[in-house]
Amino acid sequence: MDKHEVPVTVRLPGAWLWGVVLVGAGLGVGAAFAVGPVADWMIRLFDGVPGPLKLVAALPLVWSLPVLTLVGALAGAWVAGIWHAENPVVEVGPDSVVVHDGGGGRHVERARLAEVFTDGHDLVLRGSDGREYVRTRVDSGLAGRLRSACERHGYPWCGTVDPHESAYTVWVDGTPALDESTHALLRKRRRAIADGRTGAAEEAREELQSRGISVRDRGKAQQYREV
Repeated sequence: MDKHEVPVTVRLPGAWLWGVVLVGAGLGVGAAFAVGPVADWMIRLFDGVPGPLKLVAALPLVWSLPVLTLVGALAGAWVAGIWHAENPVVEVGPDSVVVHDGGGGRHVERARLAEVFTDGHDLVLRGSDGREYVRTRVDSGLAGRLRSACERHGYPWCGTVDPHESAYTVWVDGTPALDESTHALLRKRRRAIADGRTGAAEEAREELQSRGISVRDRGKAQQYREV
C-alpha cells in the first residue's frame, strides 16, 4: 500500500441531489396539467374545492406551468438539502478515516480499526476491543462506494451486516441480565432520542461503551450486546 495515496472521499453524489430537484420540477409540470381536471372532479364530487387549488386552477397554463414547476423544484431542493445534511462525508486515507457529520468531525487511526461495515442505515468503525469509534447514519446507496474506498486502502471491510449480529438482544427495561445503572443509561438514551437530543443520546452511548455495552437502534427498540 502506498502511504502517499490521497484519501478517497465518499459523499452523496451531486447528480443524486440534482436528480431530486429535477424530479420535483417534473412533478410540478405534471401538477400544472392535472390541477384543472382535479379541480373539476372535486367540484362534481364535493361541490367545491380548497381555496389554493381553486386559485391555481384559475390560472392560465402559461402561468401555472412555470409557477408549479418552480414550486416543485424548490420542494425538491428542500428534500435534497435534508438528504445531504443527514449523510456524512467520509475521507478514507491510507493511515486514517475522517468522518464529517452534523456533530463535527471524527478522526480514527487505521491501526485502531478492526471492523468497518454498514449496519442497516449506520456506518460503523469498530476497534479490536469492541469499541465503536464511529456509528453514524449513512444512506444505504453509499455502501458500495465505502467498500471500494476501504478496500483500496486495505481497511478491514466487513460488509453490510454487523459481524456480531446474532449477539444483539432487544433491551427490556428491568431485565435481570443488566444491572440497574445500565438500565438507567438505556432509559436516558431512549428519552434523549425521543426528544431529539442527539448530544445527550451520544453521551449515554459513550457511557454504555465504557461499561462494555454496545447499543444500536432497530425501529423504536434499542438493542445491546456485551463486548
